[in-house]
Amino acid sequence: MGLVNDTRYADSSSDICPCFPSYRILAITNNFMLFSIIRMSQETASRGKSHKSPSAKSGESIDFFDRLQLLTERYLSFRRRRIRLKKEKQKKKNVVLDWVEAFLWAAGVVLLINQYLLQAYQIPSGSMIDTLLIGDRIFVNKVIYGPELLPGIGKLPSPIQPSRNEIVIFMNPAYLSRGPVFDVAQRIIYMLTLSLVDIDRDEFGDPRPQFLIKRAVGVGGDRFVSERGNLRIRPAGEDRWFDEAEFNAMRGTSHNVIRLLSDQDYVALEAAGRVAAFSHLMLPVPHSLAAQVTAARAIPIPDSDAFNQARLEMLRGARPHERRYTSLLAWYRQGWYVPEGRIFPLGDNRDNSQDGRRFGSVSKSSVLGRALIVYWPGDFSSRRFAAFQRFGAIR
Repeated sequence: MGLVNDTRYADSSSDICPCFPSYRILAITNNFMLFSIIRMSQETASRGKSHKSPSAKSGESIDFFDRLQLLTERYLSFRRRRIRLKKEKQKKKNVVLDWVEAFLWAAGVVLLINQYLLQAYQIPSGSMIDTLLIGDRIFVNKVIYGPELLPGIGKLPSPIQPSRNEIVIFMNPAYLSRGPVFDVAQRIIYMLTLSLVDIDRDEFGDPRPQFLIKRAVGVGGDRFVSERGNLRIRPAGEDRWFDEAEFNAMRGTSHNVIRLLSDQDYVALEAAGRVAAFSHLMLPVPHSLAAQVTAARAIPIPDSDAFNQARLEMLRGARPHERRYTSLLAWYRQGWYVPEGRIFPLGDNRDNSQDGRRFGSVSKSSVLGRALIVYWPGDFSSRRFAAFQRFGAIR
């Protein structure tokens, strides 16, 4: 230690190399001597331990610092060798194959996310206006009810089941498949392009919806009837009927229901149904009914249920002995019953929706997921300010 503090060595460093500062010579000398002292003390301690405990001599022949140095050298050598091999492999690889490999990896990640986590879906119709508009692009949560193992094949179980008032996506019961190969290919392309490309189209070029998105208005045990388009509900365990708005208020929930037809429209539709019954019975049509039918022709989206119910009531009154009219009329008067394990899906745009009133209830196993968020509104290009407010969660 005395050598470090000797001023003769500091002065001589300047004589040897004037451009090299003396304080750096002192620092290097200090570090070297400190390291030598530490090493000597460790070796002395190691020898002392070896004399005291001969049985531990073989296990402690390599001390901690030697092992650390050995492991570090091995890791650095392995890392350097791996980087070198990777660079050599990259140089030998074809550029086109490199791009193909990157594309396949990206496609695989997109498919995995769409199949098991979140799937992109585009709203095909106006059945959910104003909640969802035509062209809206949304993400569907597929984890919550259990994702499919493969597109259209199998389904994993889930402790969470679709419940009342949730907006869900499910298999279209009226969809006519073109075969399993085409269905799987269509779904893969649809998922890879994030709903931008749909190869399943009809003869007019319009998409054939394989999936529908509606609100689960009813669950197992519920009964529903429709009176001039207004829904009435009788839940399981209740002895009376509730209007839809009254029932939602009682449960503390709410959702927008859009009606396009007025009471005057239903008067005209019912008159048109009676006129159809007179024509079926080959009887002359009263002038009062004929005048009301003119207004029914101006209705853009008529309610076929109201028309058919009025026609069947007239036919049953004229021919009470024919049981078919009574049976068909009971279908409208008694409404729909939802069995256990199923939901009753309806569109929020009640007068322009092909839903459970046409194809009945839907099994919960056919439900693929729950609508999560709108990530791109369909009218964003034309109404940017209004569309910007529609980004976010779907309720």
